[in-house]
Parts: sequence; C-alpha cells; structure tokens
Amino acid sequence: MKTLEDWLAHCEQLHPQTIELGLDRVRAVWQRMGVTLQAAVFTVAGTNGKGSTCAMLEAILLEAGFRTGVYTSPHLVRFEERCRVRGEPADAADLIAGFAAVESARGDISLTYFEFTTLAILHTLARAGLDAVVLEVGLGGRLDAVNIIDTDCAIITSIDIDHTALLGNTRDAIGLEKAGILRTGRPAVISDPVPPQSVIDRATEIGADLWLLGRDYHYSGDKQQWAWAGRGRRYAGLAYPALRGANQLINASGVLAALEALRQRLPVTAQAVRNGLALVELPGRFQVVPGQPALVLDVAHNPHAAAALALNLDAMGFYPTTHAVFGAMGDKDVAPMLQRLDPLVDRWYFTDLPTPRAASGAALQSAWQAQTQRKDATSAVFANPAEALRAAALQAQPTDRIVVFGSFYTVGGVLEHGIPRLHAGRPGADAAG
Repeated sequence: MKTLEDWLAHCEQLHPQTIELGLDRVRAVWQRMGVTLQAAVFTVAGTNGKGSTCAMLEAILLEAGFRTGVYTSPHLVRFEERCRVRGEPADAADLIAGFAAVESARGDISLTYFEFTTLAILHTLARAGLDAVVLEVGLGGRLDAVNIIDTDCAIITSIDIDHTALLGNTRDAIGLEKAGILRTGRPAVISDPVPPQSVIDRATEIGADLWLLGRDYHYSGDKQQWAWAGRGRRYAGLAYPALRGANQLINASGVLAALEALRQRLPVTAQAVRNGLALVELPGRFQVVPGQPALVLDVAHNPHAAAALALNLDAMGFYPTTHAVFGAMGDKDVAPMLQRLDPLVDRWYFTDLPTPRAASGAALQSAWQAQTQRKDATSAVFANPAEALRAAALQAQPTDRIVVFGSFYTVGGVLEHGIPRLHAGRPGADAAG
C-alpha cells in the first residue's frame, strides 16, 4: 500500500460485519496516534450550505493572513480535494503518512471508510502548523467522526429533511443530531433562519454561547450591496459573495458571526472580509460556466437544495430551452426534487452513476414520468454523466442552458477533465483546467 489510491482501495475493503455506533473506536485510535490539533477549530454541520460556509471561512481567514486547513466531504473529482492546507489541496505524500499512522495505531479496532479517511486527514492537518482549521461534518453531527475534536466554534447551517434512516424524519430529530457538535461555553452559531427548537434547547441545556440569526446578528441588502451587524461589530456596503445564489447571504452571515465570536483569537480586518467574500470559489455550488450554451453545475441532492436551485435558475432570466443532466443516490427523495425542477426543464438526460448506492438513470426517468405535468418535455437515459452532457450539448442551441445537478458523482462526472466549455451542436466539450 504505497500510493494514495492503494490506501483508498484498502479503506474501501473495510466493511466490519458488526460495527457499534458511537465515537469510542475513532477516539481510541486518535488518542493512540498521539497528535493534537493546536489550531482554532470551526466545526460546520447542516443539511445544505456547509460547503459554502467552509469555503467562505477559509477565504476570509486566508486573506487575513492565517494558515488554514479545511476538511470537507465528499470530493468531486480527486480525494485530495477533501483536505486543503493553506488554500491548496493537500499533498498526496502527507495524506499517505496520515493513512499509515492510522493503520499502525488502530491495531484490532475496526474502522469504516469514512472513519479511517477522517483520521488520516485530521493527522495531516494536525502536522501542518496551522492557525485555524475548518471541519465539515459528513453526516449528522453527534456521531460523525469529526466530532472527536472539541470545536472552538460550532456552526449549524440550514436544517432540512435528509438521511432520514440515520438521523430521523423530523427537523427536530435531525436538529438534535446536528446539535451534537455544540460544546459548553463555546460559540454556537445557527445560520438557519428558523432553527428547530431542539437545537436551541440543546444549546441552552449545555450552556453553549448561542448566536441566533435575527437576534444576535442580522443582515440586510439591496440589489447592489449588503450589510451585516453582530454583537460588537458591523459591516456596511459589502459586495455580494462570489458564490452565486439567493441562499449565500444567509451562509455568509453565519460565517461573519463565527469570525466575530472568535475575534479575540483570530482577529480579521474588514478588508479581509471584503476580499475573502469577493474571491471565494467552490466548484459545483450553483457554478455558472459561461458558454454557448451556458452551463450550470450544482450538487443539489435533496428537496431543500433542489428548491434553492429552482429559485436560482428562475432568477437567471430567459433561456429558450433548459436541458438537465440528473443523477442521484437511491436513498434520496427524488420525487419532490423532480417536481420542483419540472416546470423549468424542457429536456431531461437521466444518468447512471458509478456507485452501487446510486439510482439507475432508468429509475429516475420512471420517477419523472410518474409525476411530470409537461406534455412537451422529453427524456433519455445515459450510462454516465459525461455521455449525458455530450448528448445535451449536441441537442442545445447557443442560447440555451444546460443544468447538471444531483449527486456529487453527477457533477464530478462532468468535471473529471476540467471545467467543460460548451459549444452548441458539438458533442465534445473543451476542458479548461
């Protein structure tokens, strides 16, 4: 097991027959590894908006001159994307050292793929000499492997119904799982405008320093600019974040609250805030690629995110025809997602995905046919996202748009060779790194 690919293949073979829930196993291996994160830690949980929140925190902290580390999951194209050190994907050699450290420390303790890779990335971050680390929760919060690290500031973004088999089927139940990242006496920034009561109750119960949108911090905006005010600081005349979409002001507001909460430890100037928000990048989050036709990439993979995508597409203005490439996991509630996009999409390109968890393109097509109100829309099924995009580019006129959305595998499948630059009526897409 010498290469990163070898280690990932090794982790994929780890399927313990019986595995007890809880963090005891992961925590035991972490303690045996003998490293600690000395940096200030932000932990980010939520249904949607986690990736954008992590990206904005990283961008502002980098502009303020801090050495940052970020752990997010899943990745779009390459595993190294999951771990960013000082603004760049981690070096494979550092990750390999992390994997070796986990393997030698775990002994007979069984770990899942996610637990093993999380420990390897935490090892990489702990050895990188960082000032601030941003950890994105993979699923839930309370039992997620990143929760072995005591956060200095917890952020909970929007909460909606997703992963019901594991987290519960109400916002209160899901909120309580996500509130598992909160810590006594530490800031707990909630950027959901209407948080479940369970989150507020948990924060109160353990004595976290609760920051609520609308109570402890506020934002306002017009078409040109926006403003933010917190407990002891305000920003006026801010340019909109470089990440597009109506929901990004809510995410940015939570980020500014978190930075305000840790201002004593990580002082950030107003200029760093302005520059960070202007420069932030995050592939696959309502990413609009100019071209003829225009291309929109969005990892909207649950009903709440699909509703946001529909609003954002609506705000883009008129396109004669909208083509959609869509692939999703089999455990997703796809009916409301398809319903939300149905009025906007004229031609569907349903795709299989390279994972056993995925719904087949044919199953997605059937789900769409069962609920569509459109007599004039068409659909077809493809073996992979790249083929689906090629077919859409062939069909499209220069003034149309193509939306690629759903699973990370769907968006990642069209980004494998770089960002596609589309030319209407041509099957190929030029890749621009």
